[in-house]
Amino acid sequence: MSIDVLKRMAFVLTLSASTCVQAQDKAEKALQKFDQNYPQEKIHLLFNKDHYVAGENLWFKSFVFEGYNRSTISTSLFVELYDSHKKLIDKKMVPLLKGEGSGSFLLASTLKEDVYFVRAYTTWMTNFSEDFNYLQPITVYNPSSPQKLQANTDAAWSATVNPESGTFVDGIKTKFAVRLYSKGMTPSKWNGFLSDTQNPDTPIVKFTGLDQNVGSFSINPQAGKTYQVTLQDEAGKKVSVNLPPVSPSGINLQVESTNSAVKYSIQSKNISADSQPYKILGTINNILVYKANINKMIDVQSASIPTSKLINGVLQLTLFDAKENVVAQRLCFVQPDLLNIKKPNLTSNLNTGERAKNSFTIGKIANYNGYSVVVTDPESSTSEEENSVLSSLWLGDFNSDISRPAQYFTKNHQSEALDALLISEKWNRFNWNNIMLGNYPMIKNKPESYISYKGKVVSQGKPAANADLNLIFKMPEAGMRFHQIKTDASGLFALNNLVFEDTMTFSYQLNSSDKAAVSNTQVYFQPDFSFVPLRKELPESRMKLTERIQGEEVPAKVAQSIANLTSEKFINEKITDIEEVKIKADKRGKTQKLNDQLSSPMFKSANEMVFDFVNENNGMGAINVVQWLQGRVPGLQINSQGGNTTATMRGGNVEIFLDEMKIDGSLVSTISVPEVAMIKVVRGFFMGSSGGGNGAILIYTRRGGITGSVPDTQSKSLKEMKLKGYDKEEPFNNQIYENIETQTLTKDSRSTLYWNPYLPKDDKEPTTVQFYNNDSAKSYKVIIIGFDEENDTPLYYNEILK
Repeated sequence: MSIDVLKRMAFVLTLSASTCVQAQDKAEKALQKFDQNYPQEKIHLLFNKDHYVAGENLWFKSFVFEGYNRSTISTSLFVELYDSHKKLIDKKMVPLLKGEGSGSFLLASTLKEDVYFVRAYTTWMTNFSEDFNYLQPITVYNPSSPQKLQANTDAAWSATVNPESGTFVDGIKTKFAVRLYSKGMTPSKWNGFLSDTQNPDTPIVKFTGLDQNVGSFSINPQAGKTYQVTLQDEAGKKVSVNLPPVSPSGINLQVESTNSAVKYSIQSKNISADSQPYKILGTINNILVYKANINKMIDVQSASIPTSKLINGVLQLTLFDAKENVVAQRLCFVQPDLLNIKKPNLTSNLNTGERAKNSFTIGKIANYNGYSVVVTDPESSTSEEENSVLSSLWLGDFNSDISRPAQYFTKNHQSEALDALLISEKWNRFNWNNIMLGNYPMIKNKPESYISYKGKVVSQGKPAANADLNLIFKMPEAGMRFHQIKTDASGLFALNNLVFEDTMTFSYQLNSSDKAAVSNTQVYFQPDFSFVPLRKELPESRMKLTERIQGEEVPAKVAQSIANLTSEKFINEKITDIEEVKIKADKRGKTQKLNDQLSSPMFKSANEMVFDFVNENNGMGAINVVQWLQGRVPGLQINSQGGNTTATMRGGNVEIFLDEMKIDGSLVSTISVPEVAMIKVVRGFFMGSSGGGNGAILIYTRRGGITGSVPDTQSKSLKEMKLKGYDKEEPFNNQIYENIETQTLTKDSRSTLYWNPYLPKDDKEPTTVQFYNNDSAKSYKVIIIGFDEENDTPLYYNEILK
């Protein structure tokens, strides 16, 4: 169920049968304004492995969510790498399509062994607290460093005790969550007991920790008494924490979340008549999904919310008094044992031979266009075991330190532990009191659509007002693009919605008969995007540095990574040699070569039809592109009226690009067939799309090096500049033995056997994943992530394939 559906499902109940009193609705109106104007994004990064050695490449796949759906707010992601002293080591800008992107960092061989931090955020997220930026520690090993990393198990740990709904009232049995914290590792096994502070060694209740984060117990408190919990880990270390004072009056909100309903009970004692009536609001992702009016509070009253009206996620129940003061709050997870996750059907006939070619297929499933896939050696840990895409999706709205949040959404998870965790948390995306007072975030930075630049033209020392400027762009591997812009009264113009990698070189010339003005023209550019420095301190790491003993053996996983790094260097050198002496023949056809020459990576798709006008007799007899395209592509409808051309496919509008720059339909009919080198028709989404999901017509004109084109030398006399685009991702070598013989390597110790952040779904057949074994794996850890294109239901698979 999507958030859009959820917004329509809020419903109201009235508890107790007394006369209805007109309720205040300041909270509801404030929430509605917050939801409409201040949507919240959060990020998950999938890494190709969970640790690295200096000199390796770090690959990542990014998922940006708005609530529980992939975000359409941002089209660019900023990713930064910091050392433990908050020094910026590297930074990348990545394009996003429906919240998804990918990139890589080269970890310099000179990096010292330490914990580094990957930070990720969008421009929109800079309007809100930095606490919700993605910030993930990454361990980087380097045996040549004087210090080595090891788990910090000696660090002190502490605890807090948190009463359910935040209240502790005399005579009302109350559930408590105990939450552990540490600068290092919290104990995985621990226990505790509750006692009266007057008799601290006499247990009233004993309990055992549920995991390394939380435990829970219940107590029926008595006024006048004070209580404490005493906790002890396996090493015998003890910690004592006092419970809050017992209140003689108040209200306690108790919640039980089951597969069929979220049941809640409100118990009260000695409350004032002036505080009535009450209301309880239920919110998911800052959206009102439930409201109950309580006209008269009795000692105990209960109700339930059917889960059919809700979705998987964190539900916040808030109880307000007559003056709309917050009286009690409780967080719970909706249907913790019935997660709405699709699972792919895998078919495999594995070959476990050393360096053998292997494969499995992903069965056809409706509404999923593609997947992110990782295959690793089963002995290797992955980043998903610490923090999975599911835990980021459902717990990414909390900024506290949660150890291994992925555990709460695995096959054998403990729902009791997840519930205790949420009792110990607070929803910090908004504060009821602040938004009811009108204190909303200040929006300073609005997201641009992909890359945008502002330009200013100055001629003879003055702004070139209302002038025409000719731009000739030269893009890596994509040739030349021609564009004419017009400045405004201040000599300003904008280049918007650009999608390109690395740098884009262009020449410019003022379109004027005044030779002096032409020769004395300068163009200045200012990007509309920027990296924002990290202000807050980095979190404490669970690892620590100790002095390395000379000659000591490095951990097996580090030795494996070092051996693989050596192999990668050898393979790259070998492939380079092969290319230099032309041993490996080029098997690609002429049309494929043309496609590779003209199309940048952002404008390639597995679902494209390519029409070659250079090597094939396309275009014979056609006057223009519109006439030629008519009837060529099944399902593509082209309508040309009054000089304007529109194209549709499957009932939706199709974007039109000329040399990978989006153009208005009125320009298409002006493109003559002799100017065309290639036309591609893409069905569905592709990375270069500006948001349309029905496909695109990509028209490529002839250029230097292609028969019949105008040589590049025509622009040599023009002034040149460069614009910075998205950072180029290093390709991952999935077909390692396609380029070298299997016997070439002395040892194959790869831990990541396959990495593909964008595996397109095969529309006709099951989707196949092919990879090569290493020397030792007899089974394979497979991670597959996808999202339903209609309602964003996650598809998730993280299991051992045997």
